[in-house]
Amino acid sequence: MELAVVPLHHYKKYMSDCCKLINDEWKRSETARMRSLESSSDTLPTSLILLKNDQIIGHLKLSPIPSISDACFVESVVIERKLRGKGFGTILMEKAEDYCKNHLQLKTIYLSTQGQEGFYSKLGYQECQPISIYGNYTPTTTMCCKNKNQYSNGWQGAPKPPPLPSNKINVNTKIYMKKNL
Repeated sequence: MELAVVPLHHYKKYMSDCCKLINDEWKRSETARMRSLESSSDTLPTSLILLKNDQIIGHLKLSPIPSISDACFVESVVIERKLRGKGFGTILMEKAEDYCKNHLQLKTIYLSTQGQEGFYSKLGYQECQPISIYGNYTPTTTMCCKNKNQYSNGWQGAPKPPPLPSNKINVNTKIYMKKNL
Protein backbone atom coordinates (compact mmCIF):
# COMPACT_ATOMS: atom_id res chain seq x y z
CA MET A 1 0.00 0.00 0.00
CA GLU A 2 1.49 3.29 -1.11
CA LEU A 3 0.62 6.37 0.99
CA ALA A 4 1.53 9.98 0.31
CA VAL A 5 0.56 13.34 1.80
CA VAL A 6 0.93 16.11 -0.77
CA PRO A 7 -0.22 19.71 -1.30
CA LEU A 8 -3.42 19.70 -3.37
CA HIS A 9 -2.29 22.66 -5.51
CA HIS A 10 0.57 20.49 -6.84
CA TYR A 11 -1.92 17.75 -7.81
CA LYS A 12 -4.89 19.63 -9.24
CA LYS A 13 -6.26 16.46 -10.86
CA TYR A 14 -7.56 15.52 -7.37
CA MET A 15 -9.49 18.80 -6.90
CA SER A 16 -12.92 17.37 -7.80
CA ASP A 17 -12.45 14.19 -5.75
CA CYS A 18 -11.29 16.28 -2.80
CA CYS A 19 -14.39 18.48 -3.10
CA LYS A 20 -16.61 15.38 -3.01
CA LEU A 21 -14.74 13.90 -0.01
CA ILE A 22 -15.19 17.07 2.05
CA ASN A 23 -18.80 17.63 0.93
CA ASP A 24 -19.68 14.06 1.96
CA GLU A 25 -18.84 15.17 5.50
CA TRP A 26 -19.87 18.85 5.47
CA LYS A 27 -22.38 19.91 2.81
CA ARG A 28 -21.53 23.12 0.94
CA SER A 29 -22.03 24.27 -2.62
CA GLU A 30 -19.54 22.76 -5.02
CA THR A 31 -18.64 26.24 -6.30
CA ALA A 32 -17.82 27.54 -2.81
CA ARG A 33 -15.90 24.38 -1.91
CA MET A 34 -13.88 24.45 -5.14
CA ARG A 35 -13.06 28.14 -4.62
CA SER A 36 -11.72 27.30 -1.17
CA LEU A 37 -9.66 24.40 -2.48
CA GLU A 38 -8.27 26.51 -5.33
CA SER A 39 -6.83 28.94 -2.76
CA SER A 40 -4.27 26.31 -1.70
CA SER A 41 -0.71 27.56 -2.13
CA ASP A 42 2.88 27.00 -1.03
CA THR A 43 2.29 29.49 1.79
CA LEU A 44 -1.03 29.59 3.67
CA PRO A 45 -3.74 28.55 3.13
CA THR A 46 -2.64 25.08 2.07
CA SER A 47 -4.76 22.00 1.47
CA LEU A 48 -2.96 18.71 2.06
CA ILE A 49 -4.38 15.45 0.74
CA LEU A 50 -3.72 11.87 1.75
CA LEU A 51 -3.36 9.53 -1.21
CA LYS A 52 -3.56 5.75 -0.97
CA ASN A 53 -2.48 4.04 -4.20
CA ASP A 54 -3.19 7.30 -6.09
CA GLN A 55 -6.75 7.61 -4.67
CA ILE A 56 -7.64 10.50 -2.37
CA ILE A 57 -8.70 9.25 1.06
CA GLY A 58 -8.06 12.27 3.29
CA HIS A 59 -7.81 16.05 3.41
CA LEU A 60 -6.96 18.85 5.78
CA LYS A 61 -6.61 22.57 5.34
CA LEU A 62 -3.98 24.74 7.01
CA SER A 63 -5.04 28.36 7.42
CA PRO A 64 -3.11 31.43 8.57
CA ILE A 65 -3.74 33.07 11.92
CA PRO A 66 -3.33 36.82 11.33
CA SER A 67 -2.43 37.56 14.94
CA ILE A 68 0.17 34.73 15.23
CA SER A 69 2.60 34.73 12.31
CA ASP A 70 4.48 31.55 13.30
CA ALA A 71 1.34 29.41 13.70
CA CYS A 72 -1.49 27.97 11.63
CA PHE A 73 -4.98 26.64 12.18
CA VAL A 74 -5.97 23.14 11.01
CA GLU A 75 -9.41 22.98 9.41
CA SER A 76 -11.51 20.39 7.62
CA VAL A 77 -9.72 17.22 8.70
CA VAL A 78 -11.52 14.33 7.03
CA ILE A 79 -10.79 10.70 6.17
CA GLU A 80 -13.02 8.69 3.84
CA ARG A 81 -15.75 7.14 6.04
CA LYS A 82 -15.05 3.48 5.32
CA LEU A 83 -11.34 3.96 6.16
CA ARG A 84 -11.73 5.64 9.55
CA GLY A 85 -10.23 4.01 12.62
CA LYS A 86 -7.36 2.48 10.63
CA GLY A 87 -4.65 5.05 11.47
CA PHE A 88 -4.98 7.21 8.35
CA GLY A 89 -6.00 10.29 10.36
CA THR A 90 -2.86 9.94 12.47
CA ILE A 91 -0.71 9.67 9.34
CA LEU A 92 -2.35 12.75 7.80
CA MET A 93 -1.90 14.82 10.97
CA GLU A 94 1.72 13.75 11.50
CA LYS A 95 2.64 14.56 7.90
CA ALA A 96 0.84 17.91 8.20
CA GLU A 97 2.89 18.70 11.32
CA ASP A 98 6.10 17.85 9.43
CA TYR A 99 4.97 20.10 6.56
CA CYS A 100 4.22 22.96 8.95
CA LYS A 101 7.54 22.65 10.75
CA ASN A 102 9.88 21.93 7.82
CA HIS A 103 8.26 23.65 4.85
CA LEU A 104 6.29 26.52 6.40
CA GLN A 105 8.72 27.08 9.30
CA LEU A 106 5.87 27.30 11.84
CA LYS A 107 6.17 26.74 15.58
CA THR A 108 2.58 26.02 16.67
CA ILE A 109 -0.53 24.36 15.27
CA TYR A 110 -4.02 25.19 16.54
CA LEU A 111 -7.34 23.49 15.84
CA SER A 112 -10.85 23.21 17.17
CA THR A 113 -12.83 20.02 17.56
CA GLN A 114 -16.20 18.78 18.66
CA GLY A 115 -15.91 15.30 20.11
CA GLN A 116 -12.46 14.30 18.81
CA GLU A 117 -10.42 15.64 21.73
CA GLY A 118 -9.17 12.14 22.58
CA PHE A 119 -7.77 11.61 19.08
CA TYR A 120 -5.91 14.92 19.11
CA SER A 121 -4.69 14.42 22.70
CA LYS A 122 -3.03 11.15 21.62
CA LEU A 123 -1.16 13.16 18.99
CA GLY A 124 0.16 15.58 21.62
CA TYR A 125 -2.40 18.40 21.34
CA GLN A 126 -3.47 20.17 24.52
CA GLU A 127 -6.58 22.22 25.25
CA CYS A 128 -6.06 25.96 25.04
CA GLN A 129 -7.80 29.31 24.88
CA PRO A 130 -10.02 29.93 21.83
CA ILE A 131 -8.30 31.80 19.03
CA SER A 132 -9.62 33.60 16.00
CA ILE A 133 -8.32 32.93 12.49
CA TYR A 134 -10.07 36.09 11.30
CA GLY A 135 -8.02 38.67 13.18
CA ASN A 136 -7.16 39.59 16.74
CA TYR A 137 -9.04 37.91 19.58
CA THR A 138 -8.66 38.88 23.18
CA PRO A 139 -10.82 37.09 25.73
CA THR A 140 -12.21 39.24 28.52
CA THR A 141 -11.87 36.41 31.02
CA THR A 142 -10.27 32.98 30.99
CA MET A 143 -12.19 30.32 29.13
CA CYS A 144 -12.59 27.10 31.05
CA CYS A 145 -11.47 24.17 28.90
CA LYS A 146 -10.93 21.44 31.47
CA ASN A 147 -14.49 21.21 32.80
CA LYS A 148 -17.03 21.29 29.99
CA ASN A 149 -19.81 21.88 32.52
CA GLN A 150 -18.49 25.32 33.53
CA TYR A 151 -18.24 28.39 31.37
CA SER A 152 -16.89 31.87 31.67
CA ASN A 153 -17.66 34.86 29.50
CA GLY A 154 -14.80 34.64 26.99
CA TRP A 155 -16.14 37.03 24.35
CA GLN A 156 -16.76 40.65 25.11
CA GLY A 157 -20.51 41.25 25.12
CA ALA A 158 -21.40 37.57 24.66
CA PRO A 159 -23.89 36.19 27.16
CA LYS A 160 -22.70 33.51 29.52
CA PRO A 161 -24.38 30.22 28.54
CA PRO A 162 -26.29 28.32 31.22
CA PRO A 163 -24.41 25.46 32.91
CA LEU A 164 -25.04 22.00 31.52
CA PRO A 165 -26.50 19.28 33.70
CA SER A 166 -23.60 17.36 35.25
CA ASN A 167 -24.50 14.18 33.33
CA LYS A 168 -24.62 15.88 29.89
CA ILE A 169 -21.79 16.91 27.60
CA ASN A 170 -22.57 19.64 25.09
CA VAL A 171 -21.40 18.17 21.76
CA ASN A 172 -21.81 21.59 20.13
CA THR A 173 -19.07 23.13 22.26
CA LYS A 174 -15.88 23.61 20.29
CA ILE A 175 -12.73 22.71 22.14
CA TYR A 176 -9.60 24.54 21.02
CA MET A 177 -6.31 22.68 21.08
CA LYS A 178 -2.72 23.43 20.19
CA LYS A 179 0.60 21.69 19.70
CA ASN A 180 4.04 23.22 19.75
CA LEU A 181 6.24 21.85 16.98
